[in-house]
Amino acid sequence: MAEPITPALFLSKVDRSYQQSGGSLDILKKADFAIWPGELVALVAPSGTGKSTLLHVAGLLEHPDAGEVFIGGTATSKLDDAARTRIRRTEIGFVYQFHHLLPEFSAQENVVMPQLIRGLGKAEARTRAAELLGFLGLGERLKHRPGELSGGEQQRVAIARAVANAPRLLLADEPTGNLDPGTSKHVFLTLTSLVRASGLAALIATHNLELAGQMDRRVTIKGGQVMNLD
Repeated sequence: MAEPITPALFLSKVDRSYQQSGGSLDILKKADFAIWPGELVALVAPSGTGKSTLLHVAGLLEHPDAGEVFIGGTATSKLDDAARTRIRRTEIGFVYQFHHLLPEFSAQENVVMPQLIRGLGKAEARTRAAELLGFLGLGERLKHRPGELSGGEQQRVAIARAVANAPRLLLADEPTGNLDPGTSKHVFLTLTSLVRASGLAALIATHNLELAGQMDRRVTIKGGQVMNLD
């Protein structure tokens, strides 16, 4: 009998609220959510409903007030900061609306950096960076610095950097939000290809309904709950 597949991410009864002058603002209330290896999920919700909070809790950047966040079956709520940092470094990749590349380093060096931090040898890290950038159509741009790349190319380098350590989970916050429609579609297609080829799970917050409709599933946040739109 086959072993059951473990979710890449599982939020169980998660609460998250913020204290304001007028009282408590509840963002997540007993929220349950799972995403599976190889699954591409769109997070579609109006501004202010908690998209960033959900991504921050899922990415171990914020602690839930209650409930549990499992990364690959590992419960994280009682881990110390060092252990949470190790999981973020090895199991989770982040892509933001702005690429946040280091301007003084080449595309390849930007992708090498997180691998060196993890402890990989420089030669192996450079080889993997070149392979990833080549897969994303940037094989001829390895030595170019971010200022010499187009917006779409910069964002593809950011995607390569996010998956350089072969995470099980990719979290993206409006990764094509700063791009024109044509470039946005191209970056999304390369991101999709990477998810399919690697088997990682991806949760992508986006306002682009056309792109969201091409993902495996769409979810939103309503009344503090994560709910399927499909």
